[in-house]
Amino acid sequence: MIHIKLGEKTAAKPDDVLGRSHLGWDPALTEEQLYEVGRGAWVLGAKADRQRYMLISAAGIVRQAVEIDRLVQVTSSRRAVEGTVLPPGHPVYDAYVGKPSPIAPTARNPVTYIDSSLDARSCACGCGEATTTGWFLPGHDQKALHERVARVGTVHEFIQWFDRTHPATGLTSSTD
Repeated sequence: MIHIKLGEKTAAKPDDVLGRSHLGWDPALTEEQLYEVGRGAWVLGAKADRQRYMLISAAGIVRQAVEIDRLVQVTSSRRAVEGTVLPPGHPVYDAYVGKPSPIAPTARNPVTYIDSSLDARSCACGCGEATTTGWFLPGHDQKALHERVARVGTVHEFIQWFDRTHPATGLTSSTD
């Protein structure tokens, strides 16, 4: 899960990429306003692409949980979350919202990640096992790849098929 730690409420810069007037936490924020200040714009690396949920914390308490639909580029180096605010009754909401932040208050970076069984998904290889560390369990990406190569034939045949299906400009294939 992506964990966002908000500071105190401050005025946003006039050219805020998301058009927000304020940033940070204020107890008077509505759910929608909290979502807008918490969703971005953050420096989110590749690890963020594998997350299903985001928690927004302020003053040491988790204030909101969001199911991530997608991450959108808002500047050359920053992205924002687009998603759905989770209601009471959702397992992620019930496990975290209104409770102490799972990240130490001394953490300096406003963007951190937590591992949670609630963020688990089925391994993308199709084995049916759960993973919280990405799309595949360790080694299962190779298993999935080799199973798909075998459907086409040999590695050589797979490369020939792939190059015919997805021609690349500027690459020379020595597979003919």
